Amino acid sequence: MDINELIKKIEAEFEDLKPGSLKPESRFRKVLDWNSVNALTIIALVDSDYDVLLTAEDFMKSETVQDVYNIIVSRMKK
Repeated sequence: MDINELIKKIEAEFEDLKPGSLKPESRFRKVLDWNSVNALTIIALVDSDYDVLLTAEDFMKSETVQDVYNIIVSRMKK
């Protein structure tokens, strides 16, 4: 998995995001209309595609897409 793969999957989940609009340095709270539903959407995506559980605390600690990606990679089974 690389960050571009994750970005494409996130963009596909949200109708408001145009393909190519997210970057690793994008602050997801500013790009998305950030709310609990959007957080749950990303949590479900990551759980089903990468078998990694993200928590609300993970999102509170994260600012960018890169931050979320780093958490996912650190928790992936090797």
